[in-house]
Amino acid sequence: MRHVSPDRGAQQAPESFVSFGEQGAQLTYGSYLRLPQLLDAQHLESDPPAHDELLFITIHQVYELWFQQLLHEVVAARDAMTAGRLWWAQHLLQRVHVIERVLVQQVDVLETMTPQDFLEFRQRLAPASGFQSVQFRELEFLSGAKDPAYVERFRGLTAEERVRLDRRLEEPSLWDAFVQVLADAGLPSSDDGQVAASLRQVAHDRSTHAGVWALAEALLQHDELAASWRARHVVMVERMIGVKSGTGGSSGAGYLRSRLPLQYYPLLWELRSQL
Repeated sequence: MRHVSPDRGAQQAPESFVSFGEQGAQLTYGSYLRLPQLLDAQHLESDPPAHDELLFITIHQVYELWFQQLLHEVVAARDAMTAGRLWWAQHLLQRVHVIERVLVQQVDVLETMTPQDFLEFRQRLAPASGFQSVQFRELEFLSGAKDPAYVERFRGLTAEERVRLDRRLEEPSLWDAFVQVLADAGLPSSDDGQVAASLRQVAHDRSTHAGVWALAEALLQHDELAASWRARHVVMVERMIGVKSGTGGSSGAGYLRSRLPLQYYPLLWELRSQL
């Protein structure tokens, strides 16, 4: 057996061993994630500082980060359907579902704040309101619930935000892309009646239309989870402020309850009654 002296092995180690990511030391965890900027984005309005205002800001900033990710995934899923990459679209929509479940669960964290704690700083929020979340409205438009009147009702909309919302109103939605999928599969899709008939055909012959059926179910799941978030949100608002008006001037929980019947894909829901 050949003997290697300890000294020789020690001399070779520095030459052959390289620590992962240390070459040049130009990128760090903090610089990659822009942590100094990110962690300096929570500025309290209350004076003296209310303890739970940091929680309130953090939760809503995290929501906006998830909305950004959802927009990224939804646009990619729509484009994948348009390009005929059904498996990729379904994969992306499954990711959307997981994120939407996280959105619902985040309400539990916000509800650790009591109404009394919220009232310590709520008056400082006006006229800001969750109604003004441009990304959330972009998600609704992209999902298929396009409401041009929302843009007109929006107070404090910047020129850049107006352009974004107008673009979302004009560009194809997830539903538009799915109707194209039906057409590409040779299924009639010129109007709602034809789409409904094609959906019944797909549902009754899933072996032939497996990819189309899987996408239809993925879209319905997206619709259901969005409804779950709206329902969870309105109950949280009622628990926090009762029937008070929203800080942005809306009717608060009353407005949110009026949004509960919203369905992105009513034809997919009606299909259940026709099977």
